[in-house]
Amino acid sequence: MKQALTLTDTQYRNVINFCTTRKHTLRDQTIIHVSFLAGLRAVELAALTVGDVYDDRGAVRSQFTLSSTQTKGAHTRTVYISTKLKRVLKQYRTVLNTRTSTQPLFMTQMHTSFSANTMCQLFLQIYKDFGLRGASSHSGRRTFITKLANTGINVRLLAALAGHRHISTTQRYIDVNDEQLANAVELL
Repeated sequence: MKQALTLTDTQYRNVINFCTTRKHTLRDQTIIHVSFLAGLRAVELAALTVGDVYDDRGAVRSQFTLSSTQTKGAHTRTVYISTKLKRVLKQYRTVLNTRTSTQPLFMTQMHTSFSANTMCQLFLQIYKDFGLRGASSHSGRRTFITKLANTGINVRLLAALAGHRHISTTQRYIDVNDEQLANAVELL
């Protein structure tokens, strides 16, 4: 099966900007950001609750733990929240005023929780409407892993951040392109 498209920084910014044309602008932008800045899968995004991401006072956590029921591999893992993602989540908090800590972080337009499938469909619809071919709910995750790998982050750290039990799985996510190859030989 063909792998999901890894987006460039420009494509990522343009998709975020495109979300301003959508009915649920802030929700859609936040979903895209969490995918790209934390590397979460659609099933994990759909399973997030308000209390996973925000503490009792409504402040964004520095990290949170996905339970085994929230992950694809049925193994708990810690998700670390960057400064950039904290800013995004702080802004998103404004739409969560009446939700309790056990309610879904992201809700459909029918005010129900997303399933993994409906979350995947949301990504596909956004990318299709934007005109981006080959992108899917996994594009943010692949981009997250590839960008970190390009900065020289050790593959074992990447595997831990991605929630992979084997580095061979993580290595399949790392996209290689001509610019990276040219930069690599310049290191000699």
